[in-house]
Amino acid sequence: MSVFKRLRDLTLSNVYALIEKAEDPIKLTDQYIRDMQQDLEDAEKAVAAQIAIEKKFKALYEEQEALVNKRAEQAETAVQLQNIDLARRALEEKKAAEQKRDEYKTSFDQNKAAADTLRGKLEEMRRQLTELKNKRETLVARYQAAKAQTEINKSMAGFNSDSAAAGMKRMEEKMLQMEARAEASNEMNTKGKSIDDEFAALGKDKAVEDELAALMKKYEKPL
Repeated sequence: MSVFKRLRDLTLSNVYALIEKAEDPIKLTDQYIRDMQQDLEDAEKAVAAQIAIEKKFKALYEEQEALVNKRAEQAETAVQLQNIDLARRALEEKKAAEQKRDEYKTSFDQNKAAADTLRGKLEEMRRQLTELKNKRETLVARYQAAKAQTEINKSMAGFNSDSAAAGMKRMEEKMLQMEARAEASNEMNTKGKSIDDEFAALGKDKAVEDELAALMKKYEKPL
């Protein structure tokens, strides 16, 4: 299976559509993030291997290119020295090196193109992973807000303003009853005074009346 299968078969738009329908979008998002991180690690290894092949053919190509140039210079030197046989051998090796160089150059170009393609896909995977991680933060905030709203709605569903008003009215009536009982109890206590208490009260009243009469007599004008 290609390490880029998730990137090819499951785009972020599809991921988001599934997340929106999920019962717990946070858990599903975290699972996708873990899967993408694993795919990204596999992709990085694949890209590294492809780059290694690219570099190998580049080195082989450059090696044969250097050999071609070297044998060309050697053939020219041999001709100048009138060593025709040596010049011929140098040119034969130059021709063989040119053939290998061209083969390596073709392989290098092909593998470089493949490596560039993988680099692009790898960057796209990194971009999507970053986007999904950012999306998670938004989802967490939305999920928590929705959860809080749901809890509030549940609490409000059991709350009835009419029943609350009725409850307050019952409490007021109960308080009035308690106050009435307290007042009645006070009256009963007053009525329940003993004879001695009543005579003592009369004595107090007589002393006040006697003092008042004395004051009035003191300031009484003579006829």
